[in-house]
Amino acid sequence: MQTKDTNVIHDLKRKRFEIKIDAHTAELAYYINGDIIVFTHTGVPPALEGQGIGSLLVKTGLQYAKENNLKVESTCWFVSRYIDRHPDFQDPVD
Repeated sequence: MQTKDTNVIHDLKRKRFEIKIDAHTAELAYYINGDIIVFTHTGVPPALEGQGIGSLLVKTGLQYAKENNLKVESTCWFVSRYIDRHPDFQDPVD
C-alpha cells in the first residue's frame, strides 16, 4: 500500500522515474528515440515490494508519454504487463 507522501521524481539527466523511501530507491528507466519512449527496466528493492511502487512508477511514466505525445515501447516485462492490465494506456503503445 502506497503512503500519501510517495513522490515520483523524474530525473531527466539519468532518464528515469524514481521513488526514494528511506535508504531505498525504486526506478523506471527509459530512453527516447525520436517520438518513442522505450521503457527498459523497472527496479523495486525488496524492502519496497508489494506496496504498489512499481505500478506507480509505470503509471507516471505512461502519463508522461501521453502528455508529451510519445509512443510507447517496452522491453520491460513489468511495464508490458501493466499496459496489458490497463486498457486506458494501450492507445499509444507500439
